[in-house]
Amino acid sequence: MTTHDSESTSFLYPFIDSEETDAQSLLDDLAASARGKAAESARLQKESLDEYGDGLIAAGIDMADRFRRGGRLYTFGNGGSSTDAATLASLFSRPARGRPVAAWSLAADQAVVTALGNDVGFDLIFKRQIIAHARDRDVAIALSTSGNSDDLMTALTEAKQRGLLTIGFAGHEGGRMAAMASAGELDFCYTVHSQSIHRIQESHAMLGYRLWSVAQEHMTRPAPNSVEAS
Repeated sequence: MTTHDSESTSFLYPFIDSEETDAQSLLDDLAASARGKAAESARLQKESLDEYGDGLIAAGIDMADRFRRGGRLYTFGNGGSSTDAATLASLFSRPARGRPVAAWSLAADQAVVTALGNDVGFDLIFKRQIIAHARDRDVAIALSTSGNSDDLMTALTEAKQRGLLTIGFAGHEGGRMAAMASAGELDFCYTVHSQSIHRIQESHAMLGYRLWSVAQEHMTRPAPNSVEAS
């Protein structure tokens, strides 16, 4: 690897010595880098579960109750978080096991997103879809590594006003999303305390899976107000 090549890619592999010249040492550094990232990801996921375990159970139970009543799930995010939102919606709507529920990613329909962005403004692309489709028994989940995206905050505010269960996944220190939760303007907020976008999104995926697991478990139980047949 030339000096120029090392300098141009050093930001991608911060654990690698830019002076490394032999192939085996380079491979060893790459392996060490991968192990370090995996260990950091595992640590963050454990810390997030420890911090939000009770909150995830509470949200999952509420979701299950809403799904029993015909509630639907709407997920949304920007960029990589949009992809995570689509994956989460797919987990709920097409699970490998368990009960499927109606779930959509609000960024999935390119025609709708681009039409709204062009006609009414990007900040309203999710809010307008909430207005058009959502009911008070539905669930809205927004994913943001910063917790500060205007379009997500606007949609969450609209969803909360309409009686939806509102859930936010954030990163760093939680941003405006965490502030909304503290003010009672967001039902649940799970903040992954990291500066790495990659590690935040990995933990978001785990938190989403935990919500799904809790909801699945409680959907299999009798509804709290159900009357058993004699």
